[in-house]
Amino acid sequence: MDPSFTAEQDEIRRTLRELLCKRCGPHELRAALDTPAGHDPALWTALAEQLGLPGLALPEEYGGVGCPVTDLALACEETGRALAPSPLLATSVLTAPLVLALGGDAQRAALLPRLASGDLTAALAVPGPALATALGLTGGNDGDWAGGGRAGGVQARRTASGRDGGAGWRLYGEAAQVLDGHSAGLLLVAARTGGYVRSRTLLFLVPGDAPGLVRTRQTALDATRPQGRVQLRDVEAELLGDEDGEQVLRALLRLGDRAAAVLACEAAGAAGRALERTVEYVGQREQFGRAVGSFQAVQHRLADVHVQVQAARSAAYYAAWATPRGERVGGLALAQALKAQRTAAAEAVQLHGGIGFTWEHDAHLYFKRAAGDDLLFGPAHRLRARAADEARVFGRTEVTA
Repeated sequence: MDPSFTAEQDEIRRTLRELLCKRCGPHELRAALDTPAGHDPALWTALAEQLGLPGLALPEEYGGVGCPVTDLALACEETGRALAPSPLLATSVLTAPLVLALGGDAQRAALLPRLASGDLTAALAVPGPALATALGLTGGNDGDWAGGGRAGGVQARRTASGRDGGAGWRLYGEAAQVLDGHSAGLLLVAARTGGYVRSRTLLFLVPGDAPGLVRTRQTALDATRPQGRVQLRDVEAELLGDEDGEQVLRALLRLGDRAAAVLACEAAGAAGRALERTVEYVGQREQFGRAVGSFQAVQHRLADVHVQVQAARSAAYYAAWATPRGERVGGLALAQALKAQRTAAAEAVQLHGGIGFTWEHDAHLYFKRAAGDDLLFGPAHRLRARAADEARVFGRTEVTA
């Protein structure tokens, strides 16, 4: 691994940081959170038109930039620093790769150029808090997390005629806690079908304005990651690709490791920024006639955070580099990054003193991002346990005489 960045990667990071400093400051961030969508459409347009961010890791033949996933991860490190609310994670990290991997030629040609340009946003609708399970981050994804007849799941049934006159599908059920599920123009819904004997999970395309689709924005712990509840009341849907359930599960596993590497970079960016702001504050705040940051106890605490952040950043960079080469290290990198993010955010609240937990200050936003990420993608100990199971760290070994 070459630890240095290319000139193009440095330019992406620099340009994106400058744009976010201008368009996603504290006031702009809070204004965006109060909108129905939970993000600023003008910022999303700027990210798409000026930087091509939605299509950064998509092939050029579909209107993308054709960069490796490493570049997308580095870009998400910058959006993590700013806690920038945008459809980038739901659209470009979670949904577009599945369309690319599983979609037919016609589906790719129709959807990927619009996703790459930012004209169309998308969301991966997985029932309940099962996103980490569906991506294979905290357990095997071959269970009945997509429904299986239980409440909160989504069921699919075949119909005699679809949109083109052939066989079609209808979906019914509910998926809660869907990232950008209330505002995305396209939903990629995981649903169970086939009955008890041939039960399998498939993915279906549902337009955001489909009849029978009811979407509401939910109140989330982390407002910078808006979530929606998606109710499907006998909604017509289009099957993504074919009916190979095993292929769908394998694609979700591959996506999980890639998404974990991107999320690790994003969490490392948020943790690093929380630490920077804390160091700046304790250098200015005075107590007993001297800066708080001059006290040895404070320095020790911040030094511990610095070590964790640097370790998380190193692990995230390696995962972003190694994941496209077939190494399954994204989950471990994400565990390290989530731990560092939570520690940095907690120390930020503590060391900012009385102002650290007030609504007016941004420290609580970083803490909520850390706690929210733990709920959505972790926690860290389950990510590590899954990695240990895959590596058979605690597996039985045969001893021969």
